[in-house]
Amino acid sequence: MNSPSSRRVFLSDFGMGFTGLALGAMLNRDGVCRAAAPPAPSPKAKSVIWIFLSGGYSHLETFDYKPALNKYAGKTFSQTPYPDPLRSPLHDKRSRSVVNDSINVRDKYATIYPLQVGFKKHGKSGIEVADWLPHIASCVDDIAFVRNVWTTDNDHAAENQIHTGRHKLDDKQPSIGSWTSYGLGSLNENLPQFVVVGGPTRADTRESTQANYLGPRYDGIPLNLDGEALPFAGRPKHLLSEEQKNEYELIGKLNGLSGVEYPADVALRARIRAYELAYRMQMAVPKALDLASETPETRKLYGMDDPTTKVAARRCLAARRLVERGVRYVQLYPTSYGNWDSHAKLKENHGKLCPQIDQPTAALLKDLKRRGLFEDVTVVFCTEFGRTPGMESRGGSKEGRDHHPHGFSVFFAGAGIKGGTVHGATDELGFHAVEPAHYVTDLHATVLHLLGLDPRKLEVPGRKRLEIDYGQPIKAILA
Repeated sequence: MNSPSSRRVFLSDFGMGFTGLALGAMLNRDGVCRAAAPPAPSPKAKSVIWIFLSGGYSHLETFDYKPALNKYAGKTFSQTPYPDPLRSPLHDKRSRSVVNDSINVRDKYATIYPLQVGFKKHGKSGIEVADWLPHIASCVDDIAFVRNVWTTDNDHAAENQIHTGRHKLDDKQPSIGSWTSYGLGSLNENLPQFVVVGGPTRADTRESTQANYLGPRYDGIPLNLDGEALPFAGRPKHLLSEEQKNEYELIGKLNGLSGVEYPADVALRARIRAYELAYRMQMAVPKALDLASETPETRKLYGMDDPTTKVAARRCLAARRLVERGVRYVQLYPTSYGNWDSHAKLKENHGKLCPQIDQPTAALLKDLKRRGLFEDVTVVFCTEFGRTPGMESRGGSKEGRDHHPHGFSVFFAGAGIKGGTVHGATDELGFHAVEPAHYVTDLHATVLHLLGLDPRKLEVPGRKRLEIDYGQPIKAILA
């Protein structure tokens, strides 16, 4: 039994499907590169729903009230009593433009553009939220707002950066969803660990949901809410269930043989796992996404039957159903690629988009809470960057704001989060995140900490991570 050939015969005789000896051994081998130490002793969350609004919503017209923009509207930064943010050392320290400085005018508009919506204080905590978001405003006592986030890419590759932590000029890194599933594993073997709903928004944003060097088995799995949930994994109509079961048993044995022959083939292992998971998903996924089974009360809560909120409502409700069934990480896109990119007509754009996501987002928080899931699920709500306090003038526009990586707002809610909290700030004009500010990987570190993982112990031999990749948990918002 010591020769390679006799070992292969021995293993083959056991009949090796995905759960058989050979692949079990290979998956254990994966563990050599998994977290180098056990998780923290008391994780606060079991799952994460990461809500991402593509395009860059304006922090100034959502969660970061800056009355100075109305008071000094039409004046330049240098004409206010505040320090000129364009002259601040933070500007160049946090900037990393791919475009040549001679033609890059983004974030450098000096004429102040007034707020396009009013703000009111809400809840016992008295937190100010824009009037466009009354439903989210009703949840402020359960929310922790972080108003001092920054990133370095001033173009839409920042959509990948907020999920991976890396600028597009750097080596690629796994996404935060992939790190989560890599570090923790599954709560439900019939569903993917990492699910993507409503995205990836287009081909060049797939990096936001990919595992990179962790291997394809940790990639996010997109699920379809419009039509067949698993268009490429359903059982053909001409094939009986028992026939398919027999086919998979045979395939499992053949896959086991291949696994023994090629134990180091990461792509092969991922493909075998995908086939096995797809078979189990045929029953589990349609049930998980059966939104018609929800009560009229729940449908009304999310706005399922309202044309304005229908799309985001379906996606938010699906996210709740998935975490309820043990999915570790749901990356949720309530709106399409770039919708919040308000270079012009910001009032019209945000005034239309906010009602689309406001009620469904608030409904998700309320639904998680009433079902007892608020103690198990952490929700993150974010975008890739904010919008400039200055009026964008490119192309003759005088009604919009350009991309703004220097300071923007996100929020957390749910498991392990101290509700009714505002942490951090931008300066008086809403330009720079005031130090100590939070680079995007601090969001990652906070999520991993709540899940009981230390990002510094999620290491893969031979893969170097930068100090900034690890981030630091935002302790001020933790319960």
